Amino acid sequence: MKIVTIILVVILIAFAFVQLYFILAQRNIETYPYTVKKKYNRFEIRNYEATLFTSVKLSTKGYKNSSGQGFSILARYIFGNNERNEKISMTSPVSISLEDSMTMMFMVPKKLNKDMLPKPNQSGIEFREEPAKTVAAIRFSGWANETKIEKYKQNLKAALDAEGIKYSNQFYFFGYNAPYEVFNRKNEVIVELQ
Repeated sequence: MKIVTIILVVILIAFAFVQLYFILAQRNIETYPYTVKKKYNRFEIRNYEATLFTSVKLSTKGYKNSSGQGFSILARYIFGNNERNEKISMTSPVSISLEDSMTMMFMVPKKLNKDMLPKPNQSGIEFREEPAKTVAAIRFSGWANETKIEKYKQNLKAALDAEGIKYSNQFYFFGYNAPYEVFNRKNEVIVELQ
């Protein structure tokens, strides 16, 4: 029994160190720049800068299938599956459009422009310039799934309707954490305003 207790303690300590490492590493990841225009009780209005993304349009539907497939395709590209075997820094958040056909996007680090990026080895990856935009964002914690994303999308719509704020049908899910991070998870649903 003593050996089992020691093994469990060692596993728990190792798990805690790994999680701490990822929490600290998250601070060094470049994020999609924005300024908060106004805070409300349940959401906030933000202005995002024009930003370049790598993107892949997915034939699968639903968050579960699309997120895994899209992340795998784009992660391979930035980890060196490109014409120059060049690694590109990971950024945050990972963005998924919430439309009939989903598109996943990784932000390109600001120090790079479209001409500097290596050509992808895999077809379907495109470079996409997102214009400056004003959005409303609602945040939630924990693990994201289709039910939660839809719930917070509806919550955001209800909150915007209550405030009389006009919005488009351009909704996105933003996920800020690596899949193996357990604590301090941050997710958002955003919508472009009219």
